Amino acid sequence: MPEPEVSPEQVDATIKSRAFIVLLVVAAIVGVVVSLAAWCFLELVHQIQQGVFVHLPSDLGYHSGATPWWLLAVLAIAGLIVAFAIVRLPGNGGHIPAHGLVTGGGPTLPIELPGITLAAIAAIGLGVVLGPEAPLIALGAGLAVLTIRLARRDIPPEVLTVVAAAGSFAAVSFLFESPLIAAVIMIEATGLGGPKLRLVLLPGLLAAGIGTLVSIGMGSWTGLSTSAYALGSVSLPAFARPDIADFGWTIALAIAIAAVTAVILRGGRATERVATPRPFLVLPVVGLIIAGLAIAFQQTTDKGFAEVLFSGQDALPGLVANAPTWSLSALALLIVFKGVAYSLSLGSFRGGPTFPAIFLGAAAGIMAGHLPGFSITPAVAVAMGAG
Repeated sequence: MPEPEVSPEQVDATIKSRAFIVLLVVAAIVGVVVSLAAWCFLELVHQIQQGVFVHLPSDLGYHSGATPWWLLAVLAIAGLIVAFAIVRLPGNGGHIPAHGLVTGGGPTLPIELPGITLAAIAAIGLGVVLGPEAPLIALGAGLAVLTIRLARRDIPPEVLTVVAAAGSFAAVSFLFESPLIAAVIMIEATGLGGPKLRLVLLPGLLAAGIGTLVSIGMGSWTGLSTSAYALGSVSLPAFARPDIADFGWTIALAIAIAAVTAVILRGGRATERVATPRPFLVLPVVGLIIAGLAIAFQQTTDKGFAEVLFSGQDALPGLVANAPTWSLSALALLIVFKGVAYSLSLGSFRGGPTFPAIFLGAAAGIMAGHLPGFSITPAVAVAMGAG
């Protein structure tokens, strides 16, 4: 049965109550716990990527970087590990990214965290074209539920929902280094609205603000740069104001990106139908195909395989900053190869769908910046937003 609608008067009374003040204190504690866990998760993924694709090949004598057979082996192993997490551990490895960045069905249970974490670390750390935002949402919710249950077992479901949402807010805020961006994403993902939104938003913003503070402080405390895995700033030329040509190209570009996105999602859902019954077979094969796409891109352009692999949030600033060094043909090949790898990843592996779409949108925007009367600044901004 659907939950009964809460009236604005009931929300006002709840917010003014002493119990809600206690809930805010709990949300603050959850924000600290989840932010530290999110930092550990993201730092571990970053170190795995550096170790597997940079340091380990060099230590083995491949000083020019990972070889084609190395990419094939790593992505196949990633498929086996994620398949194990999906089949053998509780939680199905987390939500399937082909369904979009959505939540539902109640908060993540603590027992599901090992499987979700293993699937995410294996997929994202070993080069699959997915982002960390969806696993972080699950990680934040699961740790929040675990934290409050350790303190008290008889927790009403409504309180669990609010605390779990606060944990997800904190985790996503750590990634974006902004509580407001985290709030927008979480509202979109949960589909919250109406009076109930305020009950979740206040503890969520508190936890998200703490997540942002922790993300700022962890670099100085540890000597490790959080910019290695947070979404970096994109440097674009100054842009005075849009004109009629900018608006016209914006509409056309947004429609084109929507059409390409629909094709990518359709491919992801088709892959899901094939991968779900036999993950131990399909996921390693998909990993091999993704590696093959990265190798083919490196062989046909003067760019590296890393442009096709990974989620793209750490490569995005460099892509935009080095836009003049990219030919139109290289950009087109990047969109095709990474788009296919992204589509296959959506329906088979586990991770978030957001960052690869933003990266592909940026690549499309750089291409659109060559159109007459359409400068690169609005083109990239529009394409990233549409993606």
